[in-house]
Amino acid sequence: MHVSDDIYTGPTGPNGFCLYSTTGYIYGNSGLPVTTGYPVDGNPTNQYGVGPLGRVIVRNIVPLALQTANIAVLQAPTNGTALALTAGAGIQTAVSPVNGSVLYVLDVPRCISLTSTANLSGITFLATMLDEYGNIETQLITGPNANTVVAKKACIGVLSVVALGTSASLVSVGTSDTFGLQVRCIDAGYILSAKWAGAMAQNGGTLTVADQTSPATNLTGDPRGTFAVAGAASNGINRLVIAQHVDGSQCGSTAKLVNVIGVTPA
Repeated sequence: MHVSDDIYTGPTGPNGFCLYSTTGYIYGNSGLPVTTGYPVDGNPTNQYGVGPLGRVIVRNIVPLALQTANIAVLQAPTNGTALALTAGAGIQTAVSPVNGSVLYVLDVPRCISLTSTANLSGITFLATMLDEYGNIETQLITGPNANTVVAKKACIGVLSVVALGTSASLVSVGTSDTFGLQVRCIDAGYILSAKWAGAMAQNGGTLTVADQTSPATNLTGDPRGTFAVAGAASNGINRLVIAQHVDGSQCGSTAKLVNVIGVTPA
């Protein structure tokens, strides 16, 4: 077995335990160099064995208080027209690294929301956003019906929200307490722990696993998955700590990008 950056297990050669040495030889338990049939390049990460077997990645965030109107405030939707966005509480502006337009930056990767006191469920809204890895993503959101609705995809910034219908009733755009996972999660079993607001007990929130639909569309969900906390709302003090198991397909030497951050969003 070789131990360096991670743990490797598996076949190690005809006599030995070590497949790597600084001299470029493979040594068996006889203490003699074994060089036949075993390529040695002096790099422990390229030797025989399987690994890394896995890691634990932690999302540790203290989100600002959710707001129902800190991205767009009380506007009557007009078909084909973008809502006027604003940098309300907890929102900053920046230049989008993708297309140079104004980006309304959230505090943490989280889902945006639409809120109205009227029934706007007959109208859809097309949100264009940026995820935490710099990918542009779009989400078609059915309008609220005297309530708040939440997008499926988490984002780190909003580029535009375009109404695909017209109404005299008002709608606002804000944030939610549904947060994005940083690595693709395809099963709840990969979540080792989810703690919220200082409680020792596991939070009974809602995990939505990664949407693996490929190609993705503006109707599909988050390519890594999201977690909606239960209980206390975000307030700039409550901390969310999610420990997630990452397996060998996501962190090993043969890991593929799609296994790590999911399908490319549309």
